[in-house]
Amino acid sequence: MATVTSAAVAIPSFTGLKACASSSSRVSTASAKVATTPVARLAVKASLKDVGAVVIATAASAMLASNAMAIEVLLGGDDGSLAFVPGTFSVNSGETITFKNNAGFPHNVVFDEDEIPAGVDASKISMGEEDLLNAPGETYSVTLSEKGTYGFYCSPHAGAGMKGQVTVN
Repeated sequence: MATVTSAAVAIPSFTGLKACASSSSRVSTASAKVATTPVARLAVKASLKDVGAVVIATAASAMLASNAMAIEVLLGGDDGSLAFVPGTFSVNSGETITFKNNAGFPHNVVFDEDEIPAGVDASKISMGEEDLLNAPGETYSVTLSEKGTYGFYCSPHAGAGMKGQVTVN
């Protein structure tokens, strides 16, 4: 941040002016002087260094947060459709998927035992068929660690085609 250390400013001087027109008038002005010091430039460099540290810390926090929540999937489209939005997506192993109630509820998330990788227990990653998200904004989160493709559905709306698929890389 620059600082002004000294300034000289003169106000114009009008002499010889009268209520009526005058045959002569004189206007004088002086220029302004502004000086900066090397200390001000150092302060700017120091603050840029601080900003750089904040940017790095923010980026690191964002990367950690992205690992905590890989993706948010809406249950029900904004247009009222009975769908997962997005319906097909990919995440990395260990990332969390958050399913968020949006429209057309009640909803739930059930992983199809015939459409998940071998050795994965569908009951451990699914909501119970009788458990429902009944209000807007309610969520269900799951973290998938086994690589492969997982099929899932909403049990109240599976007949209407409310199904989705996630690939874990």
